[in-house]
Amino acid sequence: MAMVQGAIPEHELSAVYEPMVNLILQGSKSMTVGERVLHYCPANYFVMSVDLPAVGTVWPAASGAPYLAVALTLDPVVIASLLGDLPESIHSDAAAAGFSVAAMTEELMDAWVRMLRLMDKPADIPALAPAYEREILFRVLQGPHGGMLREITTPDTAMARVNRAIQLIRRDFAEPLPVDSLAEEAMMSVSAFHRHFKSVTAMSPLQYQKRIRLLQARTLLTVGGKSVTTTAFEVGYESPTQFSREYARAFGLSPARDAARIVADMRNVSAGLQS
Repeated sequence: MAMVQGAIPEHELSAVYEPMVNLILQGSKSMTVGERVLHYCPANYFVMSVDLPAVGTVWPAASGAPYLAVALTLDPVVIASLLGDLPESIHSDAAAAGFSVAAMTEELMDAWVRMLRLMDKPADIPALAPAYEREILFRVLQGPHGGMLREITTPDTAMARVNRAIQLIRRDFAEPLPVDSLAEEAMMSVSAFHRHFKSVTAMSPLQYQKRIRLLQARTLLTVGGKSVTTTAFEVGYESPTQFSREYARAFGLSPARDAARIVADMRNVSAGLQS
């Protein structure tokens, strides 16, 4: 479980998000994945079932209270262990997508509250947190996203097959990955794979790989301190010029200017913490 509070650096909101349940406690948030934008607040919750490059935007509450949220990473093993206690047919309005928003329920909120209260009793965490995690996931499985979670734990579903291709792209993002090779990994025809991949991720396989490359490049430039040319080649571009053009289109600044801005922001944050 992870807690996020207050102002979040812009570059940290543009990232590869891992499968999770995200609950807003104060304020609101939007998630942009490919061509889709989803907005949510404390009245609902967000579920992401596969690794997705996305851009988040957060706002404080109307009262001025800072943005506050909590997230729980999805554990396929725990989800699979819960399926035996649920009906075979779990309704889902978004079974083909890898992310969506649903209305918060009293039962789900109650489970979250008990989980959050453990922060005041850390000695109770080893004994109680696993039980509360199971309850949270059980409540999500009972909701409109139940079908989505079932799909990621069932090997022969379209989402599980697409997820195998996603893991290949994430691992070998700097390598040429023809769509027919990805389709073979997913055990689908090329046309079916392309259709299902876009349904799950809101991106084509090429767009997904490009986004992964650019996010990795951002890390190399800011944390690794590498040059633009070296970074371009390391993330799989043959032309630094093309890399710079696509980077600027994605992040709004050239690689060098964007990296300089992020490094300066990180130094300001560090200086503020030390003062």
